Amino acid sequence: MSEEHQVYVVDDDQAMRESLQWLIESVGIQVRTFDSASAFLHAYQPDWRGCLLLDVRMPGMSGLELQTYLARRANSLPVILITGHGDVAMAVRAMKAGAMDFIEKPFNDDALLSSIRKALDYDGRARRLREKQEEIKTRMEELTPREREVMVMVTDGQSNREIAAALQVSAKTVEVHRARVMDKMHAASLAELVRMVIMVGTS
Repeated sequence: MSEEHQVYVVDDDQAMRESLQWLIESVGIQVRTFDSASAFLHAYQPDWRGCLLLDVRMPGMSGLELQTYLARRANSLPVILITGHGDVAMAVRAMKAGAMDFIEKPFNDDALLSSIRKALDYDGRARRLREKQEEIKTRMEELTPREREVMVMVTDGQSNREIAAALQVSAKTVEVHRARVMDKMHAASLAELVRMVIMVGTS
């Protein structure tokens, strides 16, 4: 696992922080701890990779409030909540709002570590997807307005002849635009070009 990936533990209970840090580091995963939501936010950088392990109830900003705050921002870390028995209903609501999992106290070490691994894997996949989307968008910006128009029509399933009629140009001209689109988008096939368009939500 990349050294850039860490588990960020936010819990006001020092003994719990230390216990969690020992457990997670025992399986080779890096940990950084914070004693409050505000301490975490003071240090937080959007390019942090990993996952966030939050206690539901803390003085000041609660774990749920921190999750809500981060959810409004792009590239936020996946969240796992640590909850007492009385907080389960709140944790379920938090999951519906985007949290990945909640672990009840007293928690099973293996279950917690499994949840953390899933969150780290999810974060890695999500970041790779975002990087790929940005790469595709950058390529699209290199297209001329007409090339972009042709790309949209091609990926909608229209033939060169249909596109030529709609744009009132020759089929040969459409072929030239289409070839340029494939080249600029680095697409080896029409199927690959369609996947790119779907990935960035262009229609």
